[in-house]
Amino acid sequence: MKAFFGSMTGRVFITLFLGILLSAALTQLLADLERQRVLEEYRDFHTLERAEQLIMATEIVPSSARHTYLGIANRPGVVLETAPSEGRKAPAITEFAAGLATRMGKAYGIASLADRPPVCDMPHQQKLLYGLLRVQWRGACEALSVTLRDGEKLRLSVLPPQFATDLPKTDFRAVLALFVLSIAALAYLVARMTTSPLKKLAQAAKNLGNDINHPPLQLTGVSEIRQASAAFNAMQARIRQYIAQRTEMLAAITHDLQTPLTRLRLRLEKVSDGELQQRLIGDLSAMQEMVREGLDLARSSDTNETMQALDLDSLLDSVCADATDAGQDVVLVGRVAMRAFGRPMGLRRCLVNLIDNAVKYGHDARVTVERTKGAARIRIRDSGPGIEAAELARVFEPFYRVESSRSRESGGTGLGLTIARNIAEQHGGTIALANHPDGGLEVTLMLPEYYAGR
Repeated sequence: MKAFFGSMTGRVFITLFLGILLSAALTQLLADLERQRVLEEYRDFHTLERAEQLIMATEIVPSSARHTYLGIANRPGVVLETAPSEGRKAPAITEFAAGLATRMGKAYGIASLADRPPVCDMPHQQKLLYGLLRVQWRGACEALSVTLRDGEKLRLSVLPPQFATDLPKTDFRAVLALFVLSIAALAYLVARMTTSPLKKLAQAAKNLGNDINHPPLQLTGVSEIRQASAAFNAMQARIRQYIAQRTEMLAAITHDLQTPLTRLRLRLEKVSDGELQQRLIGDLSAMQEMVREGLDLARSSDTNETMQALDLDSLLDSVCADATDAGQDVVLVGRVAMRAFGRPMGLRRCLVNLIDNAVKYGHDARVTVERTKGAARIRIRDSGPGIEAAELARVFEPFYRVESSRSRESGGTGLGLTIARNIAEQHGGTIALANHPDGGLEVTLMLPEYYAGR
C-alpha cells in the first residue's frame, strides 16, 4: 500500500479522489443551503397566507365562539389564540409582521411581541435535515399581537415546521458507500489512464539501459505521448548509432595498430642484446594487450548479442570448469536453480573477468552462489591482501590498477572490472567489492531472476 501511494499512479489517484470528493461535498453543501433558503422563503410566504386566512376567518366567527373555533382551525406552524393580555411589544416590527400588516391593511393592528414562543429558544427543537446537512431553522419564529376590526386582541404564534422535531429515519450509509466507491473507481481509472504512458516510457528507459537494440516504442495515445515516444525513439537511434560508430572506430584503430606492432615484434628479433630484447618484447606485449582490452571495453557497451533465458547453474559450472582446466584454483559452492535473462557471451565474459581477477591477485577463487529475493547472489572471494577502503570504488575506473606495476607477472590493464561492471549493469545487475573480515577481497555480483512474462 505504501508503495502504491508513493507511485505516480497512487498520487494521481489520491489527488483525484480527494478532489472529486471535496468538490462533491461542497456542491452538496451549497445545494443544501440553497434548498434551505428556498424552503424557508416558501414556508414564510405560505405562513403569511395561512395567517391572513385564519385571521379573516376568525373575525367572521362571533366573539363567544372564537375560542372554540380556533381550537379546531389552528394547525401546526400557525397558532392563533385569544390573548388575555397584549404582552410586551418588541422594539421594532419584524419582517414577517410587516408583511402580514401589508396584507391585512390598516384596519387591523399588527405588532411584534417581545415574548417569543418557548420553542423559538430551544435550538435542539429547530434542527432541520436538508440532504446531509442538519442546520438551524432560520425562518419566521415569533409571536405577534393582532387587533381585529372589532377591537378584540388575539395572539398569533408562528412556529417552526412540524418536521423540524421529527427527523427522517433514512439511512444514507449505503448511498454514501456507493458514492465513495464510484468516485474511487473513477479516480483509479483516470489515474491509470494518465500514468500508463509514463510507465511505458519509464520501462522503455530501463530497457534502453539493458539493451540498446530494444524495439522502439509504438506511437500510440494522445498527441503529447506520441511526441514523447517519437523523441525517445529518436534518442535511442542516435545513441545506438553513436555506440556503433565508436566500436567501429576502435576496431579500425586496433586493426591498423596490429600491422606496425607486428613489424616491431619482427624487428625486435634482430636486437642483439638479449635483456633489452626481452624488455622491449614485454612492453610490446603489454601494448598489444591494452589495445585488445580497449576494444573489449568498447564492445562491452555494444549489445548486438541476442538476449535469452539462461540457466545460471549451468553457466557457472561451465565457467568454473574451464578455469579449473586452465590450471586455476577455482571452487564452486551452492546452486540457485533459477534462470537469468541475458547474453550468454556477455555474462560469461563478466564471470571470467571476475574469476581471473581473483586468481591473478589472490591466487585462488572461491565462488559461492545463493538465491535471495528474486535474484542470484554470486560471491567470488580470493586469498589475496585485499584493497584499501579508499580504492574500492576507483578500481572500476578504466585503466586504474591498485599497484603501479604493469609487469607481466601481475598482468592486466585495469579494464577487467570495468568491463565486468558494464556487462552486469546491462543485465540489470550490480557489482560490489568488499574486504572479507577473514582476509581477501570478495566480489558480489547480483543478477535478477528471469520471469517468463517479461
